[in-house]
Amino acid sequence: MAKTVLTTSTGAPVADDNNSISVGARGPLTFDNHYLFEKLAHFNRERLPERVVHARGTGAYGTFTVTKSLKDFTIADFLQNIGQQTEVFVRFSTVGGGQDSSDYARDPRGFAVKFYTKEGNWDMVGNNTPVFFLNDPIKFPDFIHSQKKDARTNLPNPANAFEFWASNPQSLHQMTILMSDRGIPLSYRHMHGFSSHTLSFYNAKGERYWVKWHFKTNQGIKTLTGEEAAKMPAYGAQQDLVDAIDRGDFPSWRVEVQIMTEAQAQTYKVNPFDLTKIWPHKDFPLIGIGKLELNRNVNNYFAETEQVSFAPSNFVPGIAASPDKMLQARLLAYQDAARYRIGANVNQIPVNAARCPVNHYQRDGAFAGMGCPVGHGAGGPSFVNAAATVNASNFYPNDRTDQGAPAPNPHVATPAMPVLEDAWIGYHDQSDEDYYTQAGDLFRLMSDDQKRQLFNNIAGGLSQADESIQERMYMQFVKADPAYAEGVRAAVIAINK
Repeated sequence: MAKTVLTTSTGAPVADDNNSISVGARGPLTFDNHYLFEKLAHFNRERLPERVVHARGTGAYGTFTVTKSLKDFTIADFLQNIGQQTEVFVRFSTVGGGQDSSDYARDPRGFAVKFYTKEGNWDMVGNNTPVFFLNDPIKFPDFIHSQKKDARTNLPNPANAFEFWASNPQSLHQMTILMSDRGIPLSYRHMHGFSSHTLSFYNAKGERYWVKWHFKTNQGIKTLTGEEAAKMPAYGAQQDLVDAIDRGDFPSWRVEVQIMTEAQAQTYKVNPFDLTKIWPHKDFPLIGIGKLELNRNVNNYFAETEQVSFAPSNFVPGIAASPDKMLQARLLAYQDAARYRIGANVNQIPVNAARCPVNHYQRDGAFAGMGCPVGHGAGGPSFVNAAATVNASNFYPNDRTDQGAPAPNPHVATPAMPVLEDAWIGYHDQSDEDYYTQAGDLFRLMSDDQKRQLFNNIAGGLSQADESIQERMYMQFVKADPAYAEGVRAAVIAINK
């Protein structure tokens, strides 16, 4: 078998990759070490900025298969016919820790799915919980700062988290889930996924429906206690996923949705766009629509998993946003973060590239015109900058649309989003919302053992906070359920004895 010749990045053969050029055996190096300089310069630039959140994660490719048509609710091409398959890339992650953190932190898990549809990529950027800590994005940087390492010591400080939660009752529901027995999944295969946000469908008649997505694991829910998690290797969840797929044990999830009409949303007892709230299943039953399966590992972790970019703003015709305030902010923040981390042409990187033709008038920036083949379909993605094919018409409108220059398609327009009549623009205080009922409902569903774990998990961090913070948390627990407060207080006292 013929040997493969080592080359420089521009394709020139390399004569020696073990020794630099020097003035004699013991002399200094010379400036004609161009290959050495290439290696060092590239090495200096090998890392991307770490994701501010969801830094530690792993991913894999797979398929989404439709089991129930949604053509009555949406024009989304990939949801029309039973049996349709769409390629996906899924990334799982922890939220607060850096790349050097553990897969087994008590932390929500990111659950992001990129659907490579025939009409572009749709990103479902969710978590393994149906709610979140906040319903107003202005608090998000502060919340994340409270979860990160202490600014002074650069060490974990649970008291900071409780100091934030004590002043933000909207976090109680999610915090109860996080501190419960489901707070640390055994693996990414053994947890559910949720859109968490309310999204929308719209059909060919221009009718809009509000929707929440659910991904229910077929492997069963499996979790760890804090003590068990401490004994696990930091990379255990990532290895579990890679090993399972390598041996052909492909993990899968049942895909279900909840659907609410616009009329129902106007009168429903819970704000359907509040990310701290669920839609009770008795009012809005789960509808099974498909199956998600992961069946192929990445070939290069950095090129694919590290460079993959998910953005809630990546919609396709038939799927759109909602008035969810947290979602509205993410429509900007995620694309902005990707352009900062990777570059203006992040969507030309193979793992992010659409599997359908791409025609636009965007120009320039790092890696412009890359259009790399990705090997995922016949011919790979088609990147066409209009300027390259139609007399350098690099703007719109132009006089060349009849010659093939791209033009908008009004038939895929999103219906107008309803808003409150005579609504006033301003700061709207949401502190009077009910943040306690659903947290209390969840608490009352727990077994005695689950409640014991909840009390102890909360007490481990809350005991490190000062007394005023503890008392403010107890007040929140009382409003959810008096037994909730009593149990946590007793657990804190036991630790402080």
